[in-house]
Amino acid sequence: MITRIVKLHFKKENISSFERIFGETRDVIRNFDGCVLLELYQDTADPSTFFTYSKWETEEDLEAYRNSDFFKVVWANTKKLFRQKAEAWSVQHVHK
Repeated sequence: MITRIVKLHFKKENISSFERIFGETRDVIRNFDGCVLLELYQDTADPSTFFTYSKWETEEDLEAYRNSDFFKVVWANTKKLFRQKAEAWSVQHVHK
């Protein structure tokens, strides 16, 4: 199981546009092969910073999603809204 955490920094005037994009695409992402979970979080100290938190069965599933035409279109539209470059981590659980 792979957990993907992505930190997104938006221009304040673009927050509602991002929330609309996420709302329109979340179910499609959740239905990609291997996607077990997709959640969106908003920073309490900086409301223009969001985190996506997703879980994938395998790293190959995550990469298939990231290489899909769907992702490329969504990411291109989302990147236009940033105030700074996104940060991303792929992690795995090591202790229960």
